[in-house]
Amino acid sequence: MTIPLEDRWLSMEEICEYLGVSNDTVYKWIDKFSMPAHRMGHRWKFKTVEVDKWVTEGGAAAPAHAKKRKK
Repeated sequence: MTIPLEDRWLSMEEICEYLGVSNDTVYKWIDKFSMPAHRMGHRWKFKTVEVDKWVTEGGAAAPAHAKKRKK
């Protein structure tokens, strides 16, 4: 029996592949942008429903004052 993607916990590797970003980016988003993540022992786990909502609400977007200006 296969559990649907939205119902199971994803690992760090799986969420990186799902979002198309690196581990470093996900760690930064957890630390600086409150990405929804759950610590289980020494590992981070993610629910795609929570992460998708966070992304669509602009969670991954840096605040305007944090973006670097091009000269």
